[in-house]
Amino acid sequence: MPLVTSTEMFKKAYDGGYAIGAFNVNNMEIVQGITEACQEEHAPVILQVSKGARAYANHTYLVKLVEAAVECCPDIPIVLHLDHGPDFETCKSCIDGGFTSVMIDASGKPFAENIEITKKVVEYAHDHGVVVEAELGTLAGIEDEVKVAAHEASYTRPEEVEEFVSKTGCDSLAIAIGTSHGAYKFKPEQCTRNEKGILVPPPLRFDVLEEVSKRLPGFPIVLHGSSSVPQEYVKMVNEFGGQMPNAIGVPEEQLRQAAKLSVCKINIDSDLRLAMTGTIRKFMAEHPDKFDPREYLKPARANIKELVRHKLVDVLGCAGKA
Repeated sequence: MPLVTSTEMFKKAYDGGYAIGAFNVNNMEIVQGITEACQEEHAPVILQVSKGARAYANHTYLVKLVEAAVECCPDIPIVLHLDHGPDFETCKSCIDGGFTSVMIDASGKPFAENIEITKKVVEYAHDHGVVVEAELGTLAGIEDEVKVAAHEASYTRPEEVEEFVSKTGCDSLAIAIGTSHGAYKFKPEQCTRNEKGILVPPPLRFDVLEEVSKRLPGFPIVLHGSSSVPQEYVKMVNEFGGQMPNAIGVPEEQLRQAAKLSVCKINIDSDLRLAMTGTIRKFMAEHPDKFDPREYLKPARANIKELVRHKLVDVLGCAGKA
């Protein structure tokens, strides 16, 4: 099937109490690992591209890789989405260049300006059959081209969401309830230690999510910065020459709870990077004589695939929902 928008995906996800995985892609192996897992688990998927990915790999290469995935995985619906579009021009370029969904992130602007910018993107996108994700509230953390200082993070104000959605016409809304960009989502002093001495991050603000859901019944909500930072890969990175102390993510059980509510899209990027980097570091350390990229990228791709499969089945709940 051709690339699709997320409209039907989100309706089914909302009604079914699950979420669609939105996985960031930067190269061929990541695209392959994600989509092969989704094809085998018969799961719908959103492949999303950031401003940084477009700068790294080139817009055309990424679009063609996703088009290849559509051809190789014909049994699943695939959305091509712009993640964190910084301005109208970037969104327009992606809309004109084959994307079926874009995010305009004007959440760092004053409320009225966020509405104005988002509405402009929505009008252009809808005229071209493309859907739009917007954002209210700001996330902490650093990842790719998304950089927000921790002290600037702010929870979404539920009392603003109805006016914002009504005036912009956006199709989904990213909210801030305590998730964060990157692999260092929480400082150690924000966390508590369980009986095994493992750092446990503060819980997500489900009260904010539930209030937003009451004010926007049936409307799809999005969570950014939702990687769980698997500790087995953090350990692998550190064991084989990396330095990632205190890398902490969002507990998967909290993401599953969010997916059972109104969250229809959950963004995952850092987990993919950790799986790839940890695997490559381990391979290089154990095989210092190897230099063929295919030899270390093959197991890296396989581990991305298994990580995505786990997310689809155990976290997002979207396996079998294509």
